[in-house]
Amino acid sequence: MQGGGVPEETLKLSLLMEAAHAQQTVAESALQSLKLHVEGLDEIVRDEIRRTLVEEIQVLGSESRRAADALRRLGHSANARVAGWTLGLTLVCSAVPLVAQWWFLPSQRELAELRARRDELTSNIARLEKSGGRIDLRRCGGTDRLCVRVDRTAPVYGESGDYWVVKGY
Repeated sequence: MQGGGVPEETLKLSLLMEAAHAQQTVAESALQSLKLHVEGLDEIVRDEIRRTLVEEIQVLGSESRRAADALRRLGHSANARVAGWTLGLTLVCSAVPLVAQWWFLPSQRELAELRARRDELTSNIARLEKSGGRIDLRRCGGTDRLCVRVDRTAPVYGESGDYWVVKGY
């Protein structure tokens, strides 16, 4: 200690206290500045997250629209393909009976010829029936003699009664 003054240790302690107080003031000022900076940083981070989220949602929206457009085009293509197949199958199914009719059924000229032939055969059958075509002739006995079916209820003819009426006339 020196004469009449403040003891040296008190001075040192006082200087130390002053330095600590200055350090504390600088630290509080740095903390306050850091706090303000963190609050600003918090707002900046939130804005950046918001901006990033908006951008990602916009990208997702545009990708969704592109996917929906692709699906729409695919649907139109599938509908057109189904319509084409339906039309093709309808045409084939309609053509098959027409081709079968043309191939298997007679033409108008052939039908006219067949009708004329039928009429001719019908008149021949009528003529044959009048001239004995309904006679029932068979081979009879062991020697295959020619036999005819006669009407036993009809009168007999000839001098000796040896002619009989054929059944059906």
